[in-house]
Amino acid sequence: MFDAIETPRLILDKSRLEANTKRFLKRADDMNIALRPHLKTSKSVDVAKIATAGRLSGITVSTLKEAEHFAAHGFDNILLAAGITPNKFARVKAIMEQHKIDLIVITDSIDVANAAARFSEAENCALQVLIEIDCGEHRGGLSVDNPDLLEIARTLDQSPVAKFKGVITHAGHSYGTEDEDEVRAIAAHERQSVLDSAQKLSAINIACDIISVGSTPTFLLAETFEGLTEVRCGVFVFFDLAQTSRGICSLDDIAVSVLATVIGHSRLGKALIIDAGAFALSKDASANAFLPDAGYGYACDPVTMQRLGTLSVNGVHQEHGTIHIDDEAWYQRLPVGSQVRIMPNHACPTAAAHDTYLVIENGAIIAEWPRVNGW
Repeated sequence: MFDAIETPRLILDKSRLEANTKRFLKRADDMNIALRPHLKTSKSVDVAKIATAGRLSGITVSTLKEAEHFAAHGFDNILLAAGITPNKFARVKAIMEQHKIDLIVITDSIDVANAAARFSEAENCALQVLIEIDCGEHRGGLSVDNPDLLEIARTLDQSPVAKFKGVITHAGHSYGTEDEDEVRAIAAHERQSVLDSAQKLSAINIACDIISVGSTPTFLLAETFEGLTEVRCGVFVFFDLAQTSRGICSLDDIAVSVLATVIGHSRLGKALIIDAGAFALSKDASANAFLPDAGYGYACDPVTMQRLGTLSVNGVHQEHGTIHIDDEAWYQRLPVGSQVRIMPNHACPTAAAHDTYLVIENGAIIAEWPRVNGW
């Protein structure tokens, strides 16, 4: 199937993609909660249409370039889930006005909130803003008892033009454990953090239209989403070894991989050398905490995607990957010029190195889907 394909190449299994998205859409439906998929993983309009069941609305992005790209393809309600700063206001305004969409931004800064209010009035542009709440990851956001929470909300709510939209949080620290009970506890705290924040704002007569949470583990294991308006998660469309290592998915769920070619046999190093290195696979090794043999990805058969023995990519240079072997028979089984597919350690940074997906279904190449990179 891949004999004539130049490598390294990003491969997307459409059947697995569709199965993953159906699972999550059903979970959202069963739990009576809106799913606003995070598209920072796929950065693809084609994937987005599947992840939203064809609904060109209600998506999450991580960069303004992604926002521009999806807006240009008809998505009309987009949440930028990375803290906004004043040097980006003009671009937010341009995207909203050119494409006639809702583009919602987030902040945890009173200075940014003040600047957003001033910009909105000066430019007659209604910036729509959520307040980010820290539910335990400590990457961004305010604690529930931080007085800036009320001050930011007042600033935006009292603005004649800017719009205060609500509160948002992300339990990224749910990836720090493989214990399902711990994830459930994190999910409960994630939910309570934004509910408590919304309640504090309600007490001063400021309403939250949006109360948003999200991570793949907490979405799957949360016991309730009562009181919330939406959940955001993204890696579920592809999954990866990092998710497998935490029991979130199986190897058979992983939809994206990197096709690579054996370009050398290192007899002295007792290794196979492939043409997928740090730039094609990334240096992310987050799966290794709970799956020590993950390396930079599992080496798999190019057609069946079954792992080749216990082979992993053990080392990466810029354009070289090293697969250590424990049996020289692998030199005959995988001669120079043969191909392997690498299951990624972490799909998000792996996919980010590539411009397109080579899409396969039922053992055949059926399409090439573009993706958007950059900022």
